[in-house]
Amino acid sequence: MVLSKTASQSDVSIHSTFASRYVRDSLPRFKMPENSIPKDAAFQIINDELMLDGNPRLNLASFVTTWMEPECDKLIMDSINKNYVDMDEYPVTTELQNRCVNMIAHLFNAPLGESEAAVGVGTVGSSEAIMLAGLAFKRKWQNKRKAEGKPYDKPNIVTGANVQVCWEKFARYFEVELKEVKLTEGYYVMDPVKAVEMVDENTICVAAILGSTLNGEFEDVKLLNDLLIEKNKETGWDTPIHVDAASGGFIAPFLYPELEWDFRLPLVKSINVSGHKYGLVYAGIGWVIWRSKEDLPEELIFHINYLGADQPTFTLNFSKGSSQVIAQYYQLIRLGYEGYRNVMDNCHENAMVLKEGLEKTGYFNIVSKDEGVPLVAFSLKDNSCHDEFEISEMLRRFGWIVPAYTMPADAQHITVLRVVVREDFSRTLAERLVMDITKVIHELDTLPARVKAKMSILCTEENGKNGSMVKKTEIETQREITDVWKKFVMQRKAGKNKVC
Repeated sequence: MVLSKTASQSDVSIHSTFASRYVRDSLPRFKMPENSIPKDAAFQIINDELMLDGNPRLNLASFVTTWMEPECDKLIMDSINKNYVDMDEYPVTTELQNRCVNMIAHLFNAPLGESEAAVGVGTVGSSEAIMLAGLAFKRKWQNKRKAEGKPYDKPNIVTGANVQVCWEKFARYFEVELKEVKLTEGYYVMDPVKAVEMVDENTICVAAILGSTLNGEFEDVKLLNDLLIEKNKETGWDTPIHVDAASGGFIAPFLYPELEWDFRLPLVKSINVSGHKYGLVYAGIGWVIWRSKEDLPEELIFHINYLGADQPTFTLNFSKGSSQVIAQYYQLIRLGYEGYRNVMDNCHENAMVLKEGLEKTGYFNIVSKDEGVPLVAFSLKDNSCHDEFEISEMLRRFGWIVPAYTMPADAQHITVLRVVVREDFSRTLAERLVMDITKVIHELDTLPARVKAKMSILCTEENGKNGSMVKKTEIETQREITDVWKKFVMQRKAGKNKVC
């Protein structure tokens, strides 16, 4: 079964202008060609097609890192042919991964002794990390239920409706019921009180989000921990907490060091974080850290020896590249605590510049919070004539990729736009984005269909004031729309003729 869709069904062949210098025959689009082609032609054909991709730097939908220093790029290319799983062949790479795990565990205040090693593993991202953490919770809960002679076939996880789709994948793939706390307008994260009310004896963990995908807000893990301690005392359960810190794990320790969300809280048993987000590494690296060895059941760890030595492994996949692990280690020692704090401070300041610029336009309500992931989520104050999806679509003309989406249940009537501020998003780009958003709104306001809608609204309001209903003829309405459209076109032409 093919899950992806092709961009074009009109032609079964690939044609390239400049590659015709090397090859004259077109290539089949969906079948492997019979004959080889020159390497220059293969490069040119692929390069031509990739020109139509968006610019990663202007992709403001993504939390994923799109820029690293040239020195790190070189390390990545030098290690791109190393298989991370072959620990016996590449012992230094394995050592670097272990150093990263311990650095991140200390960053998250894991209760480690002086010479005690942290428990954790590198993954391809937070999705795999969450799968592994969820499996550990499920197996530990099942083992306890079996020992007590109780049913263990109906596990559940309590989360907010704002969780990332990987939690839904875990629940469906590994047969765990997902109990979601619904959102409300103005409160777009999980309510700890409601979450604890939903906990029962079959709850394997409560998942809290440090940096919601929807608006960047941190959930109140401290309050959740305190309420859950009380419920565990009352019921005799020992329901734990997992913190999904995919976006916020590399932000909170540097911008909000006093915020208690990590292993300082006794019920937090595992934390995942995305190295390829604010860990400042290209896509393909995540981490999951456990509080102690007791929180990761031994039976989930496999031991293999067919690569040269006994090697423990706890991952969903097997082979993967080493380059992202090496890149993460580079960033940790290159930047240090000071460097990460400076980067996060700068991202936060640029987010505030963008927020203030959007507020000054008078068109938007800000949905995101100042404390959280450095992003700005905003919605139109008045969407009677145009909506957030149209703004998102028109911004692509300027190269910007700004997503528009609806909130989950029960706030699905709220639509927002979101701009993620990464390290490579400068203050100048923030100011330019505000200018382009304002320009888009002005253009939408003057489009004929919009003018007609606005005139209809104004006419209705005026008629309501006068107590009469005067309806214009079709030809009168059409003439007014034509006049406005002509004025709009002339203004654009005049703008193009200006000398800058």
